[in-house]
Amino acid sequence: MKDGVFMKVLILNGSPRHGGNTEIAISELVKVFDAQGIDTEVCTIGNKAIRGCIACNRCGELGKCVFDDAVNEISEKFKASDGLIVASPVYYASANATLIACLDRLFYSSHFDKTMKVGASVVISRRGGCSSTFDELNKYFTISGMPIASSCYWNSVHGTAQGEAAFDAEGLKTMRVLAKNMSFLLKSIALGKEKFGLPETESPAFTNFIREDLK
Repeated sequence: MKDGVFMKVLILNGSPRHGGNTEIAISELVKVFDAQGIDTEVCTIGNKAIRGCIACNRCGELGKCVFDDAVNEISEKFKASDGLIVASPVYYASANATLIACLDRLFYSSHFDKTMKVGASVVISRRGGCSSTFDELNKYFTISGMPIASSCYWNSVHGTAQGEAAFDAEGLKTMRVLAKNMSFLLKSIALGKEKFGLPETESPAFTNFIREDLK
């Protein structure tokens, strides 16, 4: 909290398992945010029935996704938050498919300005696939004008059996540093917006690689 203004981070848990290793990583983040006076809300996505985007573009008319499920609920929470953390177990060197379906629809159908909301991704695996999943999740932030919070290592925690992540000392340290850095970035951006405002925007310019003169 800064000058009586609450700051909030929304955390999406892409794991379908209650009490799993993804939840352990998230809990480490929440402890630090609590100490920093930043509110958090965790939404579990991995066990939800969320279908993928069908590119109907009805969200342009409705202002929300045509499928009125958890995605539209999360959109309102995202709009009211200062930051978003997306956490996922690694499946075949990729994120949980349910989480990806949620993020595709969330970022495409929500039309509020996400500029300078802080983003971060967290990945959990037995061994490999962390880097590719980490890169996959970060792309949602970089296309939306959202700064990405960093840590002392790529944001990954390792564990296979339930609870094993609690023994990954380096991974948990990475989570704590991430939450501290993100807290600093959130507060710094709040001060910057107060003093300087948001960056100047430009009108949309949609192009593709098909040239009329080559048809």
